[in-house]
Amino acid sequence: MTLEGQRALVTGGGRGIGRAIAGALTETGARVGILGRDEATLRDAVAAGAAADFAVCDVRDAASVAAALGRLSGGHGFDIAVANAGAVETGPFLRSDAERFRRMVEINLIGTVNLFHAALPAMLERRRGRLIAIASTAGHRGYPYVSAYTAAKHAVIGLVKSLALETARSGVTVNAVCPGYADTDMAAASIDNVAAKTGKSRDDALAALLRDNPQGRLVAPAEVAAAVLYLCGASSDAVTGQSLMINGGEF
Repeated sequence: MTLEGQRALVTGGGRGIGRAIAGALTETGARVGILGRDEATLRDAVAAGAAADFAVCDVRDAASVAAALGRLSGGHGFDIAVANAGAVETGPFLRSDAERFRRMVEINLIGTVNLFHAALPAMLERRRGRLIAIASTAGHRGYPYVSAYTAAKHAVIGLVKSLALETARSGVTVNAVCPGYADTDMAAASIDNVAAKTGKSRDDALAALLRDNPQGRLVAPAEVAAAVLYLCGASSDAVTGQSLMINGGEF
């Protein structure tokens, strides 16, 4: 597959799954821009060849996102926009106040909304484009101690389903990719958190995270990137409003 001549944008593209997606898109010939809050991480990703350019940007700020897209695309818009930036906070529901829920909605849902708002007009004008949200298996089922994150990811899936219907005849597709626990710094932080709170070893903490995964392993970022590539190709023109699970058969 080639995406030669296409422009792609990945939020949270400096590390983990976002960097893997940016690198995979670059390898197929797309010119990739990445957004994030850590300039050093973004610079490193560009220097390593994962992307062509970057902009420091907080995806929760709609004006900042729109300005970054305009600069990175040279005013031409993007063919592919991947909303990957996200965050998770853990804790029981009764210790998860409204502010925690707002934080999770702002980064996981509103960050996706802002990217899609900024990227969609140029796609509609060209009558072709790909909007992809990196959601989570937590967008489809509940998990204990992450109610705020789970609620936000459910909202992302609802956005994808609704926007896909609005754009169904426009040439633009809207989909989500939903990984289970992936081999990223976010998963490493979760493992450390479980170990610290329970006194378990890191190996036992990892086993606890993977107990519902029939394959018994973390998802590789490259596997998520491969799913994104499929959704960007011409063979997926009829795929919209879908959530592609990358979860080792968990459900």
